[in-house]
Amino acid sequence: MPDSTDTDGLTVGQVSARLGVTVRALHHWDEIGLARPSLRTTAGYRLYTAGDLERLHRIVVYREIGLGLDRIQAVLDDSTADVPGALRAQRHQIAERIERLQRLSAGLDRMIDAHERGLLLTAEQQAAIFGPQWNPDGPAQARERYGDTTQWRQYAERSASRTAEEWQAVADEVADLDRALAKAMDAGVTPGSEEANHLVERHREVFASYFPLSRQMQVCLGRMYEADPGFAAHYDGIRPGLATWFRGIVDAAARAHGIDPDTATWQ
Repeated sequence: MPDSTDTDGLTVGQVSARLGVTVRALHHWDEIGLARPSLRTTAGYRLYTAGDLERLHRIVVYREIGLGLDRIQAVLDDSTADVPGALRAQRHQIAERIERLQRLSAGLDRMIDAHERGLLLTAEQQAAIFGPQWNPDGPAQARERYGDTTQWRQYAERSASRTAEEWQAVADEVADLDRALAKAMDAGVTPGSEEANHLVERHREVFASYFPLSRQMQVCLGRMYEADPGFAAHYDGIRPGLATWFRGIVDAAARAHGIDPDTATWQ
């Protein structure tokens, strides 16, 4: 390789800055024979000529579209290489990647909306699924109250991927559970009995459609169902006294698992 004066060509650092490629990458390409500088200074430092720089520009472009270094070397050095074919194949892969990224972007948009709105349903869809008594402002009110909690984030993640049909299935499960609770209370099912404990477990399973519910958290919900006017009105509207009865079976089940309902906290 011919020598050069210090003022000829571009140094590794200058090429790195010009092309946005790390010095380490340039050294690696030199070592594997992909892009070797044509000149050296009298002190032995590498220098890249205009021709070298043109080759490096092509390498950067091919890397940007996803070609591997071996494939790039073949495209650049193999006179028999099918360059258009290689580029068409890469274009196809890029198109597939773009489609995946677009789906990911749409999913992120839904996730953002779910965190901010709770339910990704129109007011008409909500009324059709949850009934005419449903308050369409309820999700916004819930976000204002619980938006900074782990449970709201878990709820939003489920909501982001849930269709109207899937929400309908959740609503049907909740309605079935409400009917089962009312039927059990009418039949005189007592707290602590096998049937009552089964209903408590079923409630936890159904509630997992929103977020995971521990036994202690369920005790706190039982208190709220009885004390909160909105929840109490819902349950007592199904059967007078149902909110209090439900709290009773939840507390009894909690005691059976070593939890004191009077000291249970949201955890």
